[in-house]
Amino acid sequence: MSGAARHGDAFEAERGRLVRLAYRMLGERAAAEDVVQETFLRWAKADRGAVANPQAWLTRAASRLAIDALRKAKARREAYVGPWLPEPVVEPLAEAGEEDDRAERISLGFLHVLERLSPDERAAFILHDAFDCGYDEIAAALKKTETACRKLVSRARERVRSGRPRFETDRAVQQRVVAAFMAAAANGDAAAMKALLTEDAIVYSDGGGKARAALRPLVGPDDAVQVLISVARKHAGEIADIAAVEVNGQFGLALSQGGVLHSLYTADIEEGRIARLFIVRNPEKLARAQGALG
Repeated sequence: MSGAARHGDAFEAERGRLVRLAYRMLGERAAAEDVVQETFLRWAKADRGAVANPQAWLTRAASRLAIDALRKAKARREAYVGPWLPEPVVEPLAEAGEEDDRAERISLGFLHVLERLSPDERAAFILHDAFDCGYDEIAAALKKTETACRKLVSRARERVRSGRPRFETDRAVQQRVVAAFMAAAANGDAAAMKALLTEDAIVYSDGGGKARAALRPLVGPDDAVQVLISVARKHAGEIADIAAVEVNGQFGLALSQGGVLHSLYTADIEEGRIARLFIVRNPEKLARAQGALG
């Protein structure tokens, strides 16, 4: 095998890992793939003889590119119309025992919590807690001291912990609660909907100015139910198909109209009730999901 081929093989062996890293950093698949492609271009130009550890080199390069991309993205997201949610990764619902590596997926809710971190905090946290990188590797990637990186990880953990209670991850519970809530919404049963929401529940609806959606987070059962029932009444009869899917490894529902994906619903469940409900309606974010579902 030629040196160039070995060089390419080393990158391909890490491609999936780099995509997962960049997606966790950016919350957008296309942006993540752009970061990985730029990493490849830099790898192709690298002095391979000077690279002792290809994985570490690629991780550093992808991390730096992702940090730069996130800084630019944060400026754009500040001008976003309504709540911004990460782009969902949607797949057909796996049968029991066939989840393969989907347990490794990062939930939409957790990605949303990561938005409260600075780019450096997010990179340090993801590299350490999700990718098991040592502080020496993180320091090299972020061009900071190990002490500074330890502080970044510690601060990030605290901010993540404060924004993310311990949610129910059992698939059967997720399915039962989300399906019951949607059925109650379709029937206009406000009492049943409220009973399925925690006292501090928040509903995020992302239309991005391109589809009808709440322009602010809906906080508390009363606020959420009032708005959701109003929306359900306005769109009664428009949704032809509802399919169970996986959204970032969690149970979700895909609503279609005329064969076109209309909305995605997924939720973080806490003690059998919805603590955070995420509704993605921006057609640009649904386009990739439409292709994945066929």
